[in-house]
Amino acid sequence: MTGLTRRGVNGLGAVACAAMMAFALYTQYVGRLTPCNMCLLQRAAVMLLGGVFLVSWVHHPKAFGARVYALLIALAAGAGAALAGRQVWMQAQPFGSLPSCGADLYTLLDMMSVPEAVMLVWRGGGDCQAITWSLFGLSMAAWVLVSVSLLGLVGIGANLLPRSARR
Repeated sequence: MTGLTRRGVNGLGAVACAAMMAFALYTQYVGRLTPCNMCLLQRAAVMLLGGVFLVSWVHHPKAFGARVYALLIALAAGAGAALAGRQVWMQAQPFGSLPSCGADLYTLLDMMSVPEAVMLVWRGGGDCQAITWSLFGLSMAAWVLVSVSLLGLVGIGANLLPRSARR
């Protein structure tokens, strides 16, 4: 039995990111869970990662292009892992020990630049501290951390390994 090709891994990565986004939207609109600011930033990172996987799947580049996509996958997955890891850290702190992020992300973006808003959300965390959903003892942020880390590692590996090593 042969393994997946680079293109197959990139396609499955895109599908996995789409499934993550579908679940996030399901919990928001059907489960009535309001996403915090950090959750919205994680969604952006997951969409970016899925977009890189999708473009790589469509483009199906040769060796140099695959290395470029591996780097882009690493950056997108790293951003998602950093955001999710920060929220997991926030959730591990005693509840109420972190200041509030303040307004919702859309209001923050109206009031300040994107980097300023992201840094405010990164430093804040009272609203992002609450665990409103969990599965097997892991919060949604923890699952995002695990998922984007695994997707990143698999995507980097598939796009960096020479063709002979992937057969």
